[in-house]
Amino acid sequence: MKKLLRFAIAGALGFLVDAGVLAFLLHVTPLGPFLARLIAIALAMATTWLFNRTFTFDRSGHSLAVEGLRYGSVGVTAALVNYGLYSALLLRLPDLQPLAAMVLSTAASMVFSFIGYSRFVFRRD
Repeated sequence: MKKLLRFAIAGALGFLVDAGVLAFLLHVTPLGPFLARLIAIALAMATTWLFNRTFTFDRSGHSLAVEGLRYGSVGVTAALVNYGLYSALLLRLPDLQPLAAMVLSTAASMVFSFIGYSRFVFRRD
């Protein structure tokens, strides 16, 4: 249960970074919701890796490079799921606010992320 709670905290932190960066970029740049979200996802992923590595799962026992590559592969896959759902929601429901689409798509990709990180990235061999 501790890992799940800490994973939720990491996710909340990543969500705040994601939402904050997205809102900031939409407000101060001409990037638009699609490019701004890619940047926000990348920064959120880096944030959650550091938190998960330090507080949730501990180090995996692999080198930093291997762990980072594994985290990145799970993170990118989860981000593609997240971004695909986000894009589909915005395209299908044009009146939906980008932050609302982000909340829905992020919730949908959380289960995949937890399983991938706990079983593939931070699992000790």
